[in-house]
Amino acid sequence: MKKPVTLELCLESVDSVIAADRGGAQRVELCANLLEGGTTPSAGAIQAARENSKLGINVMIRPRGGDFLYTDAEFLSMQHDIRIAKELGADGIVLGLLRADGTVDVERTKQLVEIAHPLPVTFHRAIDVSRDLLEALDAVISTGVVRVLTSGGASSIVDGAAMVAKMVESAGDRIIIMPGCGITTGNVLSVIETTGAQEVHIALEEEMQSGMQFRKAEIPMGGVEGREYLRFVTPEDAVRNVVEILQ
Repeated sequence: MKKPVTLELCLESVDSVIAADRGGAQRVELCANLLEGGTTPSAGAIQAARENSKLGINVMIRPRGGDFLYTDAEFLSMQHDIRIAKELGADGIVLGLLRADGTVDVERTKQLVEIAHPLPVTFHRAIDVSRDLLEALDAVISTGVVRVLTSGGASSIVDGAAMVAKMVESAGDRIIIMPGCGITTGNVLSVIETTGAQEVHIALEEEMQSGMQFRKAEIPMGGVEGREYLRFVTPEDAVRNVVEILQ
C-alpha cells in the first residue's frame, strides 16, 4: 500500500489554523506577513494556534522579508524566536539561511538546528535562490535538517517539477523533499506523480472583505494600496477538498 501524502498548509492567522485543523490537514506552516513570503509570527499567534488546534504546527523563523543573508543581530533574534516557539508548543521550525555567494550557510543553520532540537527543522524556499540546487541540497542535509521546501528553483512548481523530481531522487531517504509554490487542487496529483514527493505544501488563502463599515480608504497603514480592508483566510471547505483529492 502506498504511503499517504502529507498535506501542509501555509497560512498566517489563527483562524486559518483552526480551519485547517477542522478540514483535515496534517500540518501547517504558521507565518506572519505572507505578502513578504512569510515572516516569524507573534508569540501570541503561536500560543493561540496551539491552544485551538491539534494538528502539527511548524513555525516560520524569518526576521524580515527580502533576502536570506542575515546580520549578526538578525541571527540572534532567530535564536530567541526558536526558543520562544519551542516554549509555546511548536511542533517544528522552518528557516533558511544563505551566504552572500549563494551557498547555504551551513554553520549558522547547524546552530539553529541544535537550538531547535528535538523539534524537526524544515529548510524553506531560500534553497530556490541558491546558486545550485543539488549542491545546496547536500549542504542542507549536512546540517541535520529533516525537510526541504522547494519549487525546484522556479517561480512555480509548474516549471520546477522536473528539478524537484531530481532532488527527490538525489535525496533518497536522507531528507524529505516537499514541493510547494503554485500547487492547486487542479495540479496537486500531477505534482505528486511527477516529483515522487510524499508531502506537499499548499496555500489556500482566499481574499475576504473586512467587516468594517466605517472606512477611511484614503489613509493607508502600509505600502500596499487597498490592503487595509482585506483579510486573507484559509476556508475549511477548501482544505477538506484537497484532503479528499489526496485520499
